[in-house]
Amino acid sequence: MGTVVVIGNFDGAHVGHKALLRTAGERAAGRKVIALTFWPHPLMVLAPERAPELLLSLSERIAALKTAGADEVLVRAFTREFAALPPQRFITEVLLPLDPDMVVVGENFTFGDRARGDVATLRDAGRFEVVVVPLAGVEGRVSSSTLIRAALASGDVASAASHLGRPFSVTGEVVRGEQRGRALGYPTANLALPTDGTALVPADGVYAGWLSTSEKPELRLPAAISVGSNPTFEHVSRRVEAHVIGHSDLELYGKAVTVEFVTRLRAMVRFAATAELATQLGQDVAAARAALAAA
Repeated sequence: MGTVVVIGNFDGAHVGHKALLRTAGERAAGRKVIALTFWPHPLMVLAPERAPELLLSLSERIAALKTAGADEVLVRAFTREFAALPPQRFITEVLLPLDPDMVVVGENFTFGDRARGDVATLRDAGRFEVVVVPLAGVEGRVSSSTLIRAALASGDVASAASHLGRPFSVTGEVVRGEQRGRALGYPTANLALPTDGTALVPADGVYAGWLSTSEKPELRLPAAISVGSNPTFEHVSRRVEAHVIGHSDLELYGKAVTVEFVTRLRAMVRFAATAELATQLGQDVAAARAALAAA
């Protein structure tokens, strides 16, 4: 028995990618579903100055694809040599070793040197069935990693979530900051974010969301989340900080936590005095609690 191979870059593992895997699962009939993806992002190799920040790290992408239905995720290294493969060599050297009876791709799929291969090229090979899945989206808009990144850049985390099929999140180890939040009565978990091009975060502002730890991922705690450099204080680097609502005694230092963004509450503002900031933080916590209760 052969396999069902689903091909894509899969940045974000969004609604469109899930449609591919759902179709593959429905047609697998007991065959293994293999998600074939590529790392790093092609632009990181071909045009680094234009490479986007990624929605998921590689490990997160693999986990998301398995959650979406892949039995196995195969990661091919994307290099200049790989990009230059003629379409026929892509088929013979990359696809056929996976023993596919069926290949599932989106209707806009292209591959090989200068993207010269397409759906017709796959069908012409005559070695496997080719299933083409229409582009999926939300409310008339086709879901794409580019669209999701644009939504996050404007702070529209709700729109990003609708196209991702889940809240956008970031994961990082909790490190010690200046502890100004604790002094103001609102201690925060300060996340150390990766520096490998996967540290995409929403626009500066304050958000309502959830925090969970790697130890207990199923336990999601309500949080008011700050993204930015906190202009009230000078010389503060851009960061993500989360205040867990109703908890002031959590020991999170050194732990990996995930912060999910549900809705944006306000833009980042500079306050003339810390007392004004403390008052606003109280209002942010109340607004976050209300927003999460209504979500």
